[in-house]
This record gives sequence, C-alpha cells and structure tokens, in this order.
Amino acid sequence: METGGDGNGEVGLFWDEDLSGISGLKRGGDFVEVMCGCTCPKYGDAIGRLRILAHGDLEVSCECTPGCQESKLSPAAFEKHARREASRKWKNNVWVMVRGEKVPLSKTVLLKYYNKYNANGAHRSHTGRLCHRDEFIRCTSCKKERRFRLRNKEECRVYHDALKDLNWKCSDMAYDRISCDHDEERASRKVYRGCYRSPTCRGCTSCVCFGCEICRFSECSCQTCVDFTLNAKA
Repeated sequence: METGGDGNGEVGLFWDEDLSGISGLKRGGDFVEVMCGCTCPKYGDAIGRLRILAHGDLEVSCECTPGCQESKLSPAAFEKHARREASRKWKNNVWVMVRGEKVPLSKTVLLKYYNKYNANGAHRSHTGRLCHRDEFIRCTSCKKERRFRLRNKEECRVYHDALKDLNWKCSDMAYDRISCDHDEERASRKVYRGCYRSPTCRGCTSCVCFGCEICRFSECSCQTCVDFTLNAKA
C-alpha cells in the first residue's frame, strides 16, 4: 500500500500520477475520495462522491439532488439509485471525470484495492472453497423469503444492508428485479444454500463465516462491523 506525504509523489493510497486529472479529488491517510456519477439513458446523470478505503471497501454518497440523503452506498446500490441497475455492471456504469471525460471505474486505478481484496471472489476456508452460503430475508410486506447470494464483497454488502433494514421489501432487492407478486422459492429448493461440502448442508465450518474482510465493513457503524474492525486492528 502506498503511504506517504513525504514530497516524493506518494499521497495516501495512490501515487500522484495515478490521480492526475481526476475531478473532485480529496485525500486522507486511509482513503481517497473523488466525484463520480452514473448515467441513466432516460433520467440523465446521478452525481455522487466515491470514497475508496484502504481495505478495498467502496462507498458512495449520492448528490443527485440537494436533498438526497443516500450515503455510504455500495457502487451497485448507487447504480440502482441512479436507475441503471438492469445491466448490473457497476464497474462500467459508474464513472469518474478525468480531464473532463467520463471514464468507467474499470478503466481507472481506483479499483486497485477493491480488486486486491476481492481477487478470490470471497473469503475461503482452509480447503480453498467459498464459505459464504446463501442467506434469506423475509419481506416485511408480502412475508415471502428472498435469497441472497454471498459470493463476493458487493453481494455481502447488499445482504448486510438489507439485514439492517427493519422495513426491507422485495422491491429493495439490489440485483434482481423482483416484486411481492413473484412466487417464493419452494421449500425443497431453499435447502440448497451453496455449501461445497454438502448441497443440503444446514451450516458447517465450510460454508458459515463468522466475520472476514469480505463480509464486514470498516465504514459501517453497526456493532458487528465495529467489533470486527477493532479486533482486526488489534
């Protein structure tokens, strides 16, 4: 990780030349913040502030309107907020301004730490297999349970935020276009949760994670994430 401020071109997480020409740049010891946006063909540009944190976390504070209260959104959630979620390609749909041009995040150095900590897709057990099994949350409106796949950090963040939302509804699903009118998964299907040890596993050390850098978030203020972050630093 680049750290610095010693006058040799190192600035926080990135070198000076890495950030040259990027609009709205703000730098801190463990983060970089830039202006970002997402363009919906029908509604136009939604503007926000993207913060890149040292452990790979990405969060967007939306500024689409003066009164918008959306903050600490994942890029995927920001993409949905901008009404562009249908393509599910936030790395290409969310952009930053570089010398007056819109440049997709995928073509910048800003995903360096995100890619580093998500290189394997998710936290893995000693066997090398993915260990975040699928989870379910019940809609507060229709009372149907909806599946959340937790294969990478983005999906874990979507589930994490939904779990905190006491009024979560089907329409809040970040990746899938789903409504309360859609059928609930059959019980015979729900038993398959993505465990590699056993397809119908009810929870084991191979598929249940009790906290890692993929499913815990340093910028989240919930007690679970705060405790994990403090313990990790210790």
